Amino acid sequence: METKNNLKAWLYLAPMLILMIVFTFYPLINAFVISFYKDYLPLANDGAGSITGYTFANYSVILKNQLFWQSLKNTFVLALVSVPVSILISLFISVALKSIPKLKGFFQTVFFLPYVTNGIAVGMAFAVMFHRDYGLFNLILGWFNISPIDWIGGTASWWAQMGALMIFTIWESLAFKILVFTSGLQNIDKQYYDAAKIDHATKWTIFKRITVPLLSPLILYISITSMIGALKAYNSVIGLFGEKLGGQPYSMITIVAFVYKYRSDFSFQGFYSYAASAAIILFFITLIFSLIQTTVSKKRIHY
Repeated sequence: METKNNLKAWLYLAPMLILMIVFTFYPLINAFVISFYKDYLPLANDGAGSITGYTFANYSVILKNQLFWQSLKNTFVLALVSVPVSILISLFISVALKSIPKLKGFFQTVFFLPYVTNGIAVGMAFAVMFHRDYGLFNLILGWFNISPIDWIGGTASWWAQMGALMIFTIWESLAFKILVFTSGLQNIDKQYYDAAKIDHATKWTIFKRITVPLLSPLILYISITSMIGALKAYNSVIGLFGEKLGGQPYSMITIVAFVYKYRSDFSFQGFYSYAASAAIILFFITLIFSLIQTTVSKKRIHY
């Protein structure tokens, strides 16, 4: 009987396991192997590819590349700032939506629209809004007699570009978080809130002592998935800054954009391996961040 049940379980799991093997595990292992190829040309020998051996030097080349460190800086700043800020904003919006049940469905739809809209298209729309001469953001600044800022143009500073990217990234990432937190709030038993009202607890106390602890599993899930998404930022940067990735070429490059830049250079020996090396480094960075978040959050998660 136990063998039969095990067989059924494997049959149920088989479709997902096959998909994970084909689209997750194989590409990861393949990228790891390619990262050690020496002088790799993927299109040589009628597409079969050619190498001259194996080497660890690809990682050394990447770690000595200033553009890689620039991409690392941009990615870390974007992830470490946008993720916590977007989680806090989405959590407060979700709690606010709970207090207006009649309009909650309408606002949920409004907030969810960015999630189902093409990221590059939205980025291009934001690029217009950040335009120095006729952009919406500078128009608003003009109401307060603040001089126009070159957010994404050729003379834009790194801080201005990062500020524009941060605003866009936070706005774009709110939709999914609001949906998850709103669903989580609906599953919290009302008796906790009723007991708090009897004790005359303030709204802030209720939020801090009841809402946040009971949503902690979702907060952990959102923080890990959001951090992974931020470390893989690409569409938002391309949509906002275009192929040059910044007012000054590549000033806003991210790690994924760095990987794509080298991956596209098929005609240069070793460039594909450099891209694979950078991708593997990104994989381990993401893994380390996820492990840290899980470890730190263990004492604060309530199931």
